[in-house]
Amino acid sequence: MKKTAVTLLFSVLTLTPSFACTNLLVGKAASADSSTMVTYSADSYALYGELYHWSAATYPAETMLDVYEWDSHKYLGKIPQAAQTYNVIGNMNEHQLCIGETTFGGREELVDSTGIIDYGSLIYITLQRAKTAREAIQIMTGLVADYGYYSSGESFSIVDKNEVWIMEMIGKGAGNKGAVWVAVRIPDDCIAAHANQSRIHQFPLKDKENCLYSKDVIAFAREKGYFEGKDEDFSFSKAYNPLDWGGLRFCEARVWSYYNQYTDQGGWWLPYVSGISPTPLPLYVKPNRKLSVGDLMRTMRDHYEGTVFDPTLDVAAGPFHSPYRFHPLSWEVDSVRYAFERPISTQQTAFTFVGQMRNYLPDEVGGVFWFGVDDARFTVYTPMYPCMTQTPECYRVGNGDFTHFSWTSAFWIHNWVANMAYARYNQTLPDAEAVQENLENGYFDNQKQVEQKALGLLQTSRQDAVGFLTAYSISTAQIALNEWKSLGEYLVVKYMDGVVKKEENGRFIQNPHGGSQYPNRPKFDDEFLRRIVGDKGEWLREREIGN
Repeated sequence: MKKTAVTLLFSVLTLTPSFACTNLLVGKAASADSSTMVTYSADSYALYGELYHWSAATYPAETMLDVYEWDSHKYLGKIPQAAQTYNVIGNMNEHQLCIGETTFGGREELVDSTGIIDYGSLIYITLQRAKTAREAIQIMTGLVADYGYYSSGESFSIVDKNEVWIMEMIGKGAGNKGAVWVAVRIPDDCIAAHANQSRIHQFPLKDKENCLYSKDVIAFAREKGYFEGKDEDFSFSKAYNPLDWGGLRFCEARVWSYYNQYTDQGGWWLPYVSGISPTPLPLYVKPNRKLSVGDLMRTMRDHYEGTVFDPTLDVAAGPFHSPYRFHPLSWEVDSVRYAFERPISTQQTAFTFVGQMRNYLPDEVGGVFWFGVDDARFTVYTPMYPCMTQTPECYRVGNGDFTHFSWTSAFWIHNWVANMAYARYNQTLPDAEAVQENLENGYFDNQKQVEQKALGLLQTSRQDAVGFLTAYSISTAQIALNEWKSLGEYLVVKYMDGVVKKEENGRFIQNPHGGSQYPNRPKFDDEFLRRIVGDKGEWLREREIGN
């Protein structure tokens, strides 16, 4: 029996790992340093956070490449290997090409289970083969046309040092090889975002400089009965990923939060994400100021604070005003369905990044892959240069895995700290933020000096420059790991058993005799206590007893 759109969306958001990511994009004229930028959070309850690396290589003719589905590692088949591949660190290659994604799923019947190329393989194969965003679009669409598209509907962020593109793609169903797709260039002075809901509606049919699409993207929708009307009125989103409540509040609301922070028009679009107005958010907008790497890091940590969606203010936030909801997003009471908010930052993140690409610097220096593991709220973004020849041990594939803890794995250390911090959120957050800001601000302060040295080395020896940037990237990751592990030890001591140890000048206070100082025992705030009284006050109320 075919699922309804609402049932399908609720089920995939709670069960399918890939339906949970967020991408934020910035054109070079909208950024503070004239860089293009893109963010990504790989949000999954079953994905391990690690930094992938493929070295540049050449291959003999007739070499074949095995393709495995990124999410499950299922073997899908073989395709011809490229004669030349490029160095890739995470989701950025040595030519400053960076690709992210969010899965929108779309129409269930269009998944092609016979395809060989899944969305994850499509990203990482393309990064090894393309130098620019336009070349990446050509390669990606060519691969699925030749070998079939295995995944459901997908939005891709495809960004190089000059251009920012969003491409949306969905298959044609089993036995119908290929995909329908559309790619739109984001203007240089604009920002954009996508978050598990198709965002491309009408698109210019005759502007080949800024819009590319499959020749049958409209005809196929007509054939399937998804669209009737004039070509110029065609909406990719409405045809292939019809909006429902989950797509609105779980997905489009995250885009709204980004636009709300960097434009003066958040109030205009609030009726849409509230389900009142049918007018969708624009694909891209002009920000009210130029954005920095730090701005994007902060936005990736967003929980709708200060807005009508703020989850720290409802009863589910508990006494420590937590924005995290560990149960399924949607739930039912007395045959009525409800849903929690789904902010940009979420606990099930495997890894996250901010990609920074600069066309005024050599590729070895211009691209910076700011990488973090686990929840963006409790991660440290460290600078990784995509010319690197090896990855830090704490991020390396094989250092622990999803079911095997490792004290030298950044993923596990960050999870250990975050899961302590979640339980006492508003108390522990300032401690984590202090370490986070000290490290990240230090990286920003050092960036110019580090890059000037690398540029100097590059004048005489590329190998020396690459070696220097590799060593620097590895050292920043190790320092961050050590500092975050120390933070975890500090939190255990400070907040054990529900108390808060007393401190002075960054040191825990002892009593005058050198022994333990009696700790503070903070009470729940009055608002939460009133909620307890409203729920069970008569039973808990103290009374005088008779003699």
